[in-house]
Amino acid sequence: MADLITVEDPDDPRLRDYTGLTDVELRRRREPAEGLFIAEGEKVIRRAKDAGYEMRSMLLSAKWVDVMRDVVDELPAPVYAVSPELAERVTGYHVHRGALASMQRKPLPTADDLLQSARRPVAMESVNAGQRVAVFEDIVDHANLGAAFRNAAALGVDAVLLTPRCADPLYRRAVKVSMGAVFQVPWTRLESWPKDVELLRTHGFTTAALCLSGQSITIDELASRNIEKLALIFGTEGDGLTPEALIAADEHVRIPMDAGVDSLNVAAASAVAFYATRWRSA
Repeated sequence: MADLITVEDPDDPRLRDYTGLTDVELRRRREPAEGLFIAEGEKVIRRAKDAGYEMRSMLLSAKWVDVMRDVVDELPAPVYAVSPELAERVTGYHVHRGALASMQRKPLPTADDLLQSARRPVAMESVNAGQRVAVFEDIVDHANLGAAFRNAAALGVDAVLLTPRCADPLYRRAVKVSMGAVFQVPWTRLESWPKDVELLRTHGFTTAALCLSGQSITIDELASRNIEKLALIFGTEGDGLTPEALIAADEHVRIPMDAGVDSLNVAAASAVAFYATRWRSA
């Protein structure tokens, strides 16, 4: 059972994991370096715990102690009970959901190991389901990345690969927007992009770059091929995929849109692409 500790000093060193949560640059450097991330809200905390992440501590306002009692009672980690005012002074914002947890990160698998172990969905009635992975190139907006992970979880994507400059999917904002889906979908970072396209080919994946180009096919045409192992590649919010990634990809794919609209937000585009390329029974 965890110790329930009432804290009244915002400078208490035991609350260090929770200090300055609104300082994006500080937290982006500090959290990976110290091997931690912050889960916010009851559902997200429970999903992180159920996914096997070790809890370092919890920070709860009084009314949330009873809500989280079952978690508190089985934790070996300390639980700090604070007033909403103190929580705001420590974190830098009003903690609307009243519950925060500092969680220990897990070591990331290599891309090679992830592609080997990505789950294969159960065979359907008259067709064997294939594998799909998503590759996100240089997505820097945490909300977009969190939403894309939520789409991947909801629409059966087997794994997510991030290029080196992508945002941290375990940053608080990404975790919150994903509603904990970042704990559900296996993911890792690539080390040498876009050379890692060759790694995808080695594992039998056809790579499809979402873009507007003269040689692009429609997402419906791509889906009609029922490619057994498909890697969908998405580019940045502003400039799209780099020329090097476009050259490396096997296919260029577009989402048909009405005149006057030439692109979608990357999170919206991922939802459309994931849905369109899902496997269907014959």
